[in-house]
Amino acid sequence: MSKNSLRGVFVNGIFNENPVFRLVLGTCPVIAVTTSAINGAGMGLAATFVLIGSNVVISLLRNFIPGKVRIPAFIVVICTFVTMIQLLMHAYLPSLYEALGIFLPLIVVNCIILARAEAFASKNGVVASAMDGIGMGIGFTLAMVLMGSVRELLGNGTIFGVSLLGASFEPVLLFVLAPGGFLAYGLLLGIINAIGNKRKANRSNEEVKAA
Repeated sequence: MSKNSLRGVFVNGIFNENPVFRLVLGTCPVIAVTTSAINGAGMGLAATFVLIGSNVVISLLRNFIPGKVRIPAFIVVICTFVTMIQLLMHAYLPSLYEALGIFLPLIVVNCIILARAEAFASKNGVVASAMDGIGMGIGFTLAMVLMGSVRELLGNGTIFGVSLLGASFEPVLLFVLAPGGFLAYGLLLGIINAIGNKRKANRSNEEVKAA
């Protein structure tokens, strides 16, 4: 695969097929975990670690895994990397580990991870699969941090624990609760997709004019 193709695979996960805002995958942890920016970043980076590791290993083993057992085999590989990140977080980031709770081990069944294993890593080489994992992971992490930042800012007046709106700001506590998560997600989803569609339309108009 050429450098341009690898760049396209990398960028695809961040923009064109962002798993949260374009493909609308993994919405459960997106809404449940993003009560703060640090929680969003922690979950995003954990998922990125699993994405890269599982993509690489599955790509290496793709010619040896029988088709009939590919999904169970993929889950075993994913589960290995999830266990690794759990142990690392438990040892070195115990407060974040506690904050993420059950959603950290549930990365095993996160549809983003399994979808990339099935749709990409099982059909492409190691380098391309690694780039896909990095791109998708960064896209997921950016989306989680954006969600967490918006909810934390509106719900507490802070981002990453730093006060930005001053003592006079009256927090909208709804945004750190589940209903606020749905509201923030819906608004961000609409804004980002509107921007993406407008850029796509402008690009199409430019191509028509150039032709």
